[in-house]
Amino acid sequence: MELKNDAKLYVQIDYPVEGKEFDQQVYEEAVAFVNTMAKERYCKVGVFTNVHGAMGIFEAESLEEAHAIAQSGPLIKHGLYRYELYEWQVVITSETTCSLA
Repeated sequence: MELKNDAKLYVQIDYPVEGKEFDQQVYEEAVAFVNTMAKERYCKVGVFTNVHGAMGIFEAESLEEAHAIAQSGPLIKHGLYRYELYEWQVVITSETTCSLA
């Protein structure tokens, strides 16, 4: 899904909860959750390759909606990961040039 011009974006950083492991079923739930979300709103999700954890950038109407989305993710809902959430204002995109004073 394309990013709307007036979109509010949120960055979710997920950290694994020590001592918790997820199985194939939870993994499949998480993949289905992200795929569904990506059909409904702008969404980019990936895992870190040098540390345990993941990050997602997604569109939401408000911080409250963003928290509701984050909390409904299977890895968070099952208590396997915890998250931090930040509102993110896009200033520069690849199509934009800028000069920093």
